[in-house]
Amino acid sequence: MTGWVKVAGLGPGDDAMVTDQVRAALATATDVVGYIPYVARVAPRPGLTLHPSDNRVELDRANHALDLAAAGGKVVIVSSGDPGVFAMASALFEALESRPDALAHDIEILPGITAMLAASARLGAPLGHDFCAINLSDNLKPWDLIEKRLRLAAQGGFAMAFYNPRAASRPGRFERVLEILREELPPSVLISFARAVTTPDERLLTVTLAEATPDMADMRTMVIVGNQDTRRIGRFVYSPRRAG
Repeated sequence: MTGWVKVAGLGPGDDAMVTDQVRAALATATDVVGYIPYVARVAPRPGLTLHPSDNRVELDRANHALDLAAAGGKVVIVSSGDPGVFAMASALFEALESRPDALAHDIEILPGITAMLAASARLGAPLGHDFCAINLSDNLKPWDLIEKRLRLAAQGGFAMAFYNPRAASRPGRFERVLEILREELPPSVLISFARAVTTPDERLLTVTLAEATPDMADMRTMVIVGNQDTRRIGRFVYSPRRAG
């Protein structure tokens, strides 16, 4: 018996930002698999089994979902934001590489609103021109590579959105990020800190790069660095559509 697997993005936090497509998948699912705080966002109901698991077990989680589907389950793997942005969609395809027979299942990726775009909207339009996204966690890539990408993105004139900027397990790393940015960019460049966007704990702060301090960010903060043309207009921040 063959079931299906859908990888769904729950958005940045506000339930109003969960798409109708994702709601429909959750309404028909027999199983929901995901990281503990994301599964907690799914309301229990008869006929639905919740399978929360800890962080850093993404491949185990993906394989568990495929096993459930092989037994006929209708499985939703939940991620925050968008599942294709530093989330579970890639982990599922990694698992499929070692078990290509599972491609026979009905597999679908359901997009969501990622924190980067939600934060940008709350701030105005700081990602209004060319931009890049960088995950500052070195759990899955070496720190040297993060530093290289930071420098090249800054030199290329990109606005930048940083995921996972600061954690207790990485003391001093975000301070180093600010040092690199100051080596490559003018001190007047705007940097925004958008914490817990769309939740009651939301906090928005925009300062110049010269004024930024490491304690302005934590793991619930999306950091957006403007390009050299990014400017303020009233309470908003935006990057003009034209450059050069």
